[in-house]
Amino acid sequence: MLSNKTILVTGADGCIGSHLTEMLVEHGAKIKALSYYNSFNYWGWLEDLDCLNEIEVLTGDVRDASYCKRISKDVDIVFHLAALIAIPYSYIALDSYVDTNIKGTVNICQAALENGCERVIHTSTSEVYGTAQYVPIDERHPLQPQSPYSASKIGADAMAQSFHNAFDLPLTIARPFNTYGPRQSARAVIPTIITQIASGNRCVKLGALHPTRDFSYIKDVVRGFIAVAESDKSIGEVINIGNNFEISIGDTVRLIADVMEISIELETDIERIRPEKIEVERRWADNSKAKKLTGWEPINVGLEGFRNGLKETIDWFKKPENLRLYKADFYNI
Repeated sequence: MLSNKTILVTGADGCIGSHLTEMLVEHGAKIKALSYYNSFNYWGWLEDLDCLNEIEVLTGDVRDASYCKRISKDVDIVFHLAALIAIPYSYIALDSYVDTNIKGTVNICQAALENGCERVIHTSTSEVYGTAQYVPIDERHPLQPQSPYSASKIGADAMAQSFHNAFDLPLTIARPFNTYGPRQSARAVIPTIITQIASGNRCVKLGALHPTRDFSYIKDVVRGFIAVAESDKSIGEVINIGNNFEISIGDTVRLIADVMEISIELETDIERIRPEKIEVERRWADNSKAKKLTGWEPINVGLEGFRNGLKETIDWFKKPENLRLYKADFYNI
């Protein structure tokens, strides 16, 4: 269905964006991949793609409205993933999150509207739900901004939804839960655990171990994005992309150590402990709406699916050329 479509992926240089770009190329789409402009002409994870010569790499910034309008011209579908995502950094750089996440979303939606794009898939996050008031969390769950990051994404989602409601922009909000896999940011918990162990540390430093998360393997997540784009029933909807499986951080680190066949000790790092009102205590996705509207469902399900996804992730991180890109001994906010 996406074959021969011209597709713009913002945030294509990130983890989810680069994997999505790869899969869209496999579907026969013509890809414009937006990477954040820098003076080094560095394209992030796009640099690692075997299909790099099959995509058009653009460098720029979604905070620039005129630039967004230019790059979305003659585009059929926009996958908008460009965002600042680190939660602790949002405490000290609030303006950047408002500018990138909210204003950037407005710029992309306005550009897509003016250029007559067929579809826009706007990327949300399960952080907008905060700590679960009930589980599993469906799309009707109240939104709770427990960090400036989550607040900025709630604002971005609302802006995106308003373009559908007010201007009939054919838009869907895809809301992934905790994505993991190769190329993931060093600020996320699974790369933090794996890189410490792979670097030779047997005392793993972490924050709170009791919170639970719904981890979804990257390939399942990007399959979910594509399924959303291919379904007319998803237009105007908010759709969770999650595993419907809950596991604590403590059990996650023990599972990773087991897969890596390493005995470890755990050390609580005070710097990594979030204040009580900020920590998201529980997260567990209801993905029934995605199944109903798009036919998508994750392949790597339950504990065994999580183990399989972790194995592929660990194998990628253990490669020296990948591990050297991460500073395992530093806490990345």
